Amino acid sequence: MITVPLSALEVATVQEGARAADTLRDTTEFARRLEGLGYLRLWYAEHHHSPAIGAFPPVVLTAHAAALTSSIRLGSGGVLAPHHAPIMLAEQFGTLAALHGGRIDLGIGRGPGTFDEATARALRRGAGPATDDEYRSDVSATLRHLVDEVVLDPLPEPWLLSSSTAGAALAAELGLPIAFAHHIRPDNTLAALDHYREHFSPSRWCERPRILICVETICADTQREADRLAGPMNVVKAALLKGRGDIAFPTPEQAAAHSFTDEEARALAGFRAQQAYGSPESVDKRLTELVGATGADELMLVTPVYEFAARLKSYELVQQHIAVPTAS
Repeated sequence: MITVPLSALEVATVQEGARAADTLRDTTEFARRLEGLGYLRLWYAEHHHSPAIGAFPPVVLTAHAAALTSSIRLGSGGVLAPHHAPIMLAEQFGTLAALHGGRIDLGIGRGPGTFDEATARALRRGAGPATDDEYRSDVSATLRHLVDEVVLDPLPEPWLLSSSTAGAALAAELGLPIAFAHHIRPDNTLAALDHYREHFSPSRWCERPRILICVETICADTQREADRLAGPMNVVKAALLKGRGDIAFPTPEQAAAHSFTDEEARALAGFRAQQAYGSPESVDKRLTELVGATGADELMLVTPVYEFAARLKSYELVQQHIAVPTAS
């Protein structure tokens, strides 16, 4: 049985035939309901130029949700450092932390957050992808500005997002808690976390290695229903495997009629085996296995399903059937 706190990642999917405004309305209700269910934190991801995912700035969604809630931690999962001036990130999230009782997290990632090259260049004002040195400099500068320029208290809690050993190495070097994207690069998880623990250097931000892993989790009354709910994201993932980010988020019925190649079907099955889909009992078993294998201090669940009610029910079932400790 799960013995670590559970949190949630909001990727703000825009369903086929819906408006982005409908997704924004749902994010408001989602934050309120997650707080009522007792989840520890809710983070917002940064994406751009995708018909399946809304381009809603994490800082704006964080501010909006913080004004409507009182206890759940909120923040970015993450803001993509190469797209933003470090001092602005420090000022924005520092202000939010001061306004909302220190329950704000600043999760920083690398990106690019889009599969469209023109959009990526626009976000970088014409520059190409950030180099490793540029990214390290951006993250370090953001942390420095939090301390030296943001004369507010309390400060936001910084996290480094990673899906690779390189990202884990940077988190260890800077002494930051790590949020690992197991839902994106599950094959990298164990090696990256081993490196993080072995090379971690304590800092003012974190005294010891601290690990959150994000897991794609679809919990339903039955395995069959969980598989049905997973269908739309499978279609999107099959497109992403080809480097395409121009696919709308289909309905479950459209997904059921979609034909996958043998290669796509194998890749999707391999990915699914490393996430947590199914009934509450099977989801509990899988999440417990992941905590045991990774030594994670916290799990963050991302549930990309078509219907808002079904997505919320997944989080409710996890809360009802899986032990969720209160935040320390």
